[in-house]
Amino acid sequence: MKDMEGILRQAQQVQERIARVQEELAGKTVEASAGGGMVTVVVNGRQEVVSVRIEKEVVSPDDVGLLQDLVAGAVNEAMSRSRKMMADEMAKITGGLNLPGLF
Repeated sequence: MKDMEGILRQAQQVQERIARVQEELAGKTVEASAGGGMVTVVVNGRQEVVSVRIEKEVVSPDDVGLLQDLVAGAVNEAMSRSRKMMADEMAKITGGLNLPGLF
């Protein structure tokens, strides 16, 4: 029975560390750009877009599709970097174990 209590205590400690890391990640950001820096997106560790910067040279009513593609590309890359940042931080806690539902 002591072994089970120890396991439960360890699980609770890991859960608390995960909650702390998730809170810390909310304050961390990653940045990605598309079109040679014409569109830049910043995303935090909670997978939220924090900012979007678009250079005026890429804004053209004659080519809205290009701007849409650049924004989508920058957002997708920033989200990917944010997920990697989260996975790297969680791996430090879990020792590299892939725990389903963690993130």
